[in-house]
Amino acid sequence: MPAIHSNTRLVLLVGGARSGKSTLAVELGKQHDGEVCFIATAQAHDDDMRERIERHRGERPSWITIEEPTDLVGALARCPTDTFVIIDCLTLWISNLILRGDTEADIVDSTNKTIADISVRSAPTVVISNEVGLGIVPDNLLARQYRDVLGSVNQRFAASAQRTLFLVAGKAFELHSPQDLLS
Repeated sequence: MPAIHSNTRLVLLVGGARSGKSTLAVELGKQHDGEVCFIATAQAHDDDMRERIERHRGERPSWITIEEPTDLVGALARCPTDTFVIIDCLTLWISNLILRGDTEADIVDSTNKTIADISVRSAPTVVISNEVGLGIVPDNLLARQYRDVLGSVNQRFAASAQRTLFLVAGKAFELHSPQDLLS
């Protein structure tokens, strides 16, 4: 299991659905010697999502849990700065913002504020997101906009992260900056 060092402020876990991102984040939280704050962005719009949310609640230890679909900055403010934070996930957060009517500029602004708040925390923050750009080009405008905005947000988080892991089938690959590989 990848270690999170005390000087690590942001870890991004990215991958496909059911790739092991949330499982790894919970395991990292369990290893943390101190409080954990779990920020959940999912909303129960239908019976299936209600069941999924309940199942995920049951899988987590008795951590501080903040269910916040849109205001990550506000949710982070409710977590003490020395608390290990898990944000699950950017994928649903972006969906919630788009469906609320936020523009791409609004989302970039919210992203930058969230990253800035994470950067001043004294404990690590693990952020989970899906990689949705590996498939075919979606056939409708909303899906293409969503894919593009999430891809941009993922890149912003990855650029700010001290560690970025790509998960596939429960296995993690460390991702590197292209500039580091070219130098």
